[in-house]
Amino acid sequence: MPEPLKYLQFIGTQRSGTNLLRVMLNQLPAISAPHPPHILKTFVPLLNRYGNLAISDNINRLAEDVCDWINANPVPWSPYIAQPAQAISESRSPDLLGIFVALSEAKARLDQAQWWCCKSMESVAYTDLIEAAGLKPVYIHLYRDGRDVALSFMKAVVGPKHLYHLAQKWREDQEQALRLRPLVPEPRFISLRYEDLIATPEPILKSLCATLQLDFRPEMLNYFESSESKNTSKAGKMWENLQKPVLSGNKQKFLSEMSRDDLALFEAIAGGMLTRLGYELFTSKSERILPDIEQIKIFDAENKRRMLEVGKTADQADLERRRPQEELLKKILSRPIID
Repeated sequence: MPEPLKYLQFIGTQRSGTNLLRVMLNQLPAISAPHPPHILKTFVPLLNRYGNLAISDNINRLAEDVCDWINANPVPWSPYIAQPAQAISESRSPDLLGIFVALSEAKARLDQAQWWCCKSMESVAYTDLIEAAGLKPVYIHLYRDGRDVALSFMKAVVGPKHLYHLAQKWREDQEQALRLRPLVPEPRFISLRYEDLIATPEPILKSLCATLQLDFRPEMLNYFESSESKNTSKAGKMWENLQKPVLSGNKQKFLSEMSRDDLALFEAIAGGMLTRLGYELFTSKSERILPDIEQIKIFDAENKRRMLEVGKTADQADLERRRPQEELLKKILSRPIID
């Protein structure tokens, strides 16, 4: 069985510049950082459908589904093609984490890299599983002003669409990330602020490389010329900025694009976390009133309506690229649950 490679795990909330950092890191020969198929987010909630994974038929079915999921990713892992037999033979444990690691390492070995990077921010919810499995990744908590994150999600084909839900998600994701910080050795937890990355990318990247004991390369700043960046930007409108140099002014858009009421709502829900991460609040304490139960019901209904509307107004090419994974998920959910 191949020797383990080093593991880099992003945590936090999507729409925080993680694809930007991913393609920058992917410029280093030592790091393989493919677009994430969100394996843990997708399959941990489905594990009860596979039954006892000590039974070969069950673990084989899980490996087949995970491989199909990777191969259907909107941004392909090309030229790598995930193979169930390899997932099983190279897994160090007969479970989802074993399959996840085996396939990620196989992709990295094809890239002749010593590190594999998982950009799936939703893995912040599964750090207990990751740590319990003894994987010991280096975590990168890349965080961005939650008010700008919310605006970005509102325009994206994924995620919640009401500010109430976006504020909750952003706050909870940061809480999960920061809860992990004192539980792992300091060298395995790196905090990066998105606004600092776009303002001074070179010194930030040099510092990160030094922490990882890797040599900085100038081509990290020319990520937009890479095939990985071009392929990702073509795969969806929400990644189109990856074909451009760093957008140093891409911050505090909420000051002009968010209404006063929406700003007060976000800061009422997540103001404490904004302050904790060093961001300024722009509404008064008297404006920051938490919604009552009836208001939350209205927000829930509006969020559902907006999420349904996205499917009608989103770029059809974006939706088509996501369809193979959606169809696979429907197939998995249609099967009888294995006892």
